[in-house]
Amino acid sequence: MASGWARDGAIQDQIDDSINDAVQNARARMPVGESATHCDECEEPIPARRREALPGVRTCVSCQSLRDKRTVHSGINRRGSKDSQLR
Repeated sequence: MASGWARDGAIQDQIDDSINDAVQNARARMPVGESATHCDECEEPIPARRREALPGVRTCVSCQSLRDKRTVHSGINRRGSKDSQLR
């Protein structure tokens, strides 16, 4: 059920677009190429099994976990107010 002037299915379209953006962002951040033997941040050795599982990996598990905890926003606001949509 649409609300206001939105067409039926508009909310689901926004949800789908948000998910697609998140997937594309995650894929863009995936490592490619040859893996490093030592972490770029702490210089600890990266285990061979990690290098095999993730080609192009540049960080150890500990440093990658810290990176993953940082919040990253896409910068797209799909929930604009009705006033902004009327302009």
